[in-house]
Amino acid sequence: MNSFRITITAAEDNERLDRLLSREPRIGSRAAGQKLIAAGQVLVDGRRQSKNFRVHAGQAISVLLPPQADERLTPEPMDLHVSFEDDFLLVVDKPAGLVVHPAKGHQTGTLVHGLLSHRISGGYPGRPGIVHRLDKDTSGLLIVAKDEETHRRLARMMAAHEISRTYLALVHGRFQAGSGTVEASIARDIRNRKRMAVAPSRGRSAITHFKVLESWPETPGGRGGVQVGGIAPGTAGKEETGGFSLLEVTLETGRTHQIRVHLAAIGHPVAGDRVYGRRGGRDHGDPVGAGHQFLHSARLEFTHPVTGNAVKVSAPLPPDLQSTLNKLRQEPGAQ
Repeated sequence: MNSFRITITAAEDNERLDRLLSREPRIGSRAAGQKLIAAGQVLVDGRRQSKNFRVHAGQAISVLLPPQADERLTPEPMDLHVSFEDDFLLVVDKPAGLVVHPAKGHQTGTLVHGLLSHRISGGYPGRPGIVHRLDKDTSGLLIVAKDEETHRRLARMMAAHEISRTYLALVHGRFQAGSGTVEASIARDIRNRKRMAVAPSRGRSAITHFKVLESWPETPGGRGGVQVGGIAPGTAGKEETGGFSLLEVTLETGRTHQIRVHLAAIGHPVAGDRVYGRRGGRDHGDPVGAGHQFLHSARLEFTHPVTGNAVKVSAPLPPDLQSTLNKLRQEPGAQ
């Protein structure tokens, strides 16, 4: 079995034990943490505690993970663009269509397999080095650790919102205001476990900020845009009907599918999103020809967890998404 220890910091004082464990990448979720607690594989200062036990600064948490299935990974040749790399971590520009780490149905050909030659490690055994994830069809920048201590520091920085992540998203509809914030809790969709949904009573808090960079009244070729609904309270206000908007999106939290869920919830699904782009029985599909969801991790900024240096990395839009924008910019009425 694999084991590790956590020392509770002042910032984590009085937090529930299961919620604390949910942020640990080697555990992965609150439910997984609760299972470990119930099995007696989590000890607080050497003693078993309940899932709702409140931890205190200075306490030591010992976690014993169950044995994993055979997770020996073999490096695979892969043409990847590494935007930043040193002895402790790297930032890779992931292409759309590439799964980040092995999972059911994706045991080979993942980003992790392509990065193994960079000697990545730390975190969960089956996903070495992975600090945060991007959806398969989301492109852009991703941080990967090269050792256990760097991984742990990056994970804590991510939980403390000390890593700035900026995305570009093309969405359906236009906005009257130039910026806004979506603050709505997210949880698994009770009707479809493969989807996430806004769930005020049972979800985890999630905050997304956005700024409108450009907008277009129609789809390419003069076809009218899709009319979408109103905007939730606390956001930018009602949109103009039809058309598209290019948004700069920043995250305060990092929930699964957060940007896609939040933007769909306020009536502005990401263009090309086949999962969350369905409203009122109609599939928004891919009217601008992006080929996949138009969501790109464009910029990362953080203080290096080991050297203390400022790290600022940016990635241009991939050619397919840039081509989509070029088509929109050639349309009459572009703003």
